[in-house]
Amino acid sequence: MDANGAVDVVVVGAGVAGLACALDLAAAGQRVRLLEASDAVGGRMRTDPRDGFRLDRGFQVFNTCYPQVRRRLDLRPLRLRPFTPGFVLAGRSGRRRLVDPTRRPGQAGDLLTGRALPAGDAAVLAALTARDALLPAALLRRGRDVPAAAALRRAGLSRATLDGVLRPFLSGVFLEDELDTSSRVLHLYWRSMVRGTLALPAAGIGAVPAALAALLPPGALELEAPVERVHQDGVLLADGREVGARRVVVATEAAAAARLLPGLPVPPGRGVTTFYHAAERSPLAEPTLLVDGDRELLNSVVLSEVVPGCAPRGLSLVSTSVLGTTAEERPVRARLAELYGCDTSSWEPLAAYRIPAALPAMPAPHPLTRTSRWAPGRHVCGDHRATGSVQGALASGARAAREVLADLAGGPGR
Repeated sequence: MDANGAVDVVVVGAGVAGLACALDLAAAGQRVRLLEASDAVGGRMRTDPRDGFRLDRGFQVFNTCYPQVRRRLDLRPLRLRPFTPGFVLAGRSGRRRLVDPTRRPGQAGDLLTGRALPAGDAAVLAALTARDALLPAALLRRGRDVPAAAALRRAGLSRATLDGVLRPFLSGVFLEDELDTSSRVLHLYWRSMVRGTLALPAAGIGAVPAALAALLPPGALELEAPVERVHQDGVLLADGREVGARRVVVATEAAAAARLLPGLPVPPGRGVTTFYHAAERSPLAEPTLLVDGDRELLNSVVLSEVVPGCAPRGLSLVSTSVLGTTAEERPVRARLAELYGCDTSSWEPLAAYRIPAALPAMPAPHPLTRTSRWAPGRHVCGDHRATGSVQGALASGARAAREVLADLAGGPGR
């Protein structure tokens, strides 16, 4: 900062998009101030300690395959704990296991014997998986964009498999059960799941933004500093302070960004509620996602089987997600008794995170990235400007940094 507290760039919001933007700007020699309204970095990627449990703010997974993750983070200190590469589908039709046979051949009996999928559908899914895994991502980005359901039907999957197997699983990925999400997004997500490992840091998902924040220059980050207004010469904070800057990047969630940048289009948000329960014993002694084949819930997982340290010794932590933000705990717990096949009456409710905009809607056709430039001297980034993922948020922050640097060097909007 200069003697008057002015900087080259103010970044508003210390989620992963804002962190990526600030890091890239600082690496390029810019004086950066990163302002965060809450008491810690991370945005939606936060972990709350509660009575010996560690509760992520909503069900979270971390994908090691994302290019931005590989570029920015040393994964070893995160002590990642993997999920089973697949899921168990449970419901009125029984229980079937669908796992990646190339990684867990010993658990692929349901798939290889045709119990999980008809042979024709298994072949179609194998071909689709190989295509997405092997083709360059650039080709997948340029493919024809149609609703995901239409793309899967066109690939040759039967309606029974689409509706009875993939729709329940993908509803939990995209937080919508019509599968109108962009097929390009579907293929890119599928590619990342096949090529990467889905895991959680030993300390919870909040360890990821914390690791990024640790790379910031000293003094660049200010917490509990909500921004009231963005103006021509910087920002006005809620406490009346002004921070001058040549450029401002708004890296908040979509609704807050629209408040600071009037007129900014806000995509509809996909809402979800995640319930946490404490159980005296694990209802599924493996780190595997349980998907509700009847679509009453989205999915459930015993998180203490994934990360044993997230629950006190002798207790299990169960995370369950439901579409929307209106679900009540008692019916959810009753449904969990059916899915897990055990008595859940003694399970202790720990928390319910109701998140109205956990993901941006991404219906086809969906632009995979948008410019950060909004008005002269003002930029915006976040997953709502790309895809609803850690990769999308980080890539959007990186794009904002590139465009800010180009503008400061005399490009558009200088």
